Amino acid sequence: MPFALTADTPEQSFRLDLTPQSVLDVGSAVFHGVDLSPGSAVPTDGDPRIDKALPGFLFTCGPDHIRHPVPIEGASDGRRYPLHGSLSSNPAQDILIEEDEGEVICEARVAVSLAQGGSAALARRWRADRRVGHITLDDIISNVGDTPWPRFAMYHINFGTGLFDENTRLTGAMLPGGSLPWRFGDGATQIFCVPAAETAEHGWAEITVGPIAALDGRSVHIRFRTDSLPYLQVWRNQSPGSAVLGIEPVSHRFAPRDELIAAGGAPDFAPGESASYGLAFEVR
Repeated sequence: MPFALTADTPEQSFRLDLTPQSVLDVGSAVFHGVDLSPGSAVPTDGDPRIDKALPGFLFTCGPDHIRHPVPIEGASDGRRYPLHGSLSSNPAQDILIEEDEGEVICEARVAVSLAQGGSAALARRWRADRRVGHITLDDIISNVGDTPWPRFAMYHINFGTGLFDENTRLTGAMLPGGSLPWRFGDGATQIFCVPAAETAEHGWAEITVGPIAALDGRSVHIRFRTDSLPYLQVWRNQSPGSAVLGIEPVSHRFAPRDELIAAGGAPDFAPGESASYGLAFEVR
């Protein structure tokens, strides 16, 4: 049973279904009667965890690995990191919801067994201001095991592109020229990753997706903390059966894991150490 962040006023109307079976990620995201998530119009990578998560509006990857599987360092049996790391599909525990007329807060913790044998804990806090439609996510990841490991993070915010038309664009200071058509590049699939910290304001970067005609011309504004998520990855897939755009704040540039570690870009995350991440979005 999902937990919902909701508002229903003349000015604000939204419902975010938080999935307790998968770290309180977001399934359906309905704003002004329109579900922004891609639903079934997504590809499959053959990993049932991600096949379940990708149709939703937001899922989280990490903390031990991001992107596609690679061999686990030092593993003699050929084991590989799972697609998008170990976090996805771990159940949320100790879920607490507080609400009043102005806002609703949902908090939980997640225990994570890492692919290489370590342990992590995620403390997650969703907050929705019902008066202005502002939604925030604050995460704290901690190494609760006995060994260090490189820390990675990526947040996948997925849109169903069947909602878009020729007027829908991506706008943000980190993008080439500050704006791109949503169907950037050639072919059915494209991906790019750009630095976001250099153009951030007060430690936060922003990218806008819109206008979206189905939302009466409104746009979705996504902000993220660049101290821990200094890059933005954007991905789209319009191959047969797929219609999805991913806006993906990420901790590391688009490069192989071993290259990132060798370059010092993924230092060891020591036992007892914690790190925090932040996202915010609204439709206006």
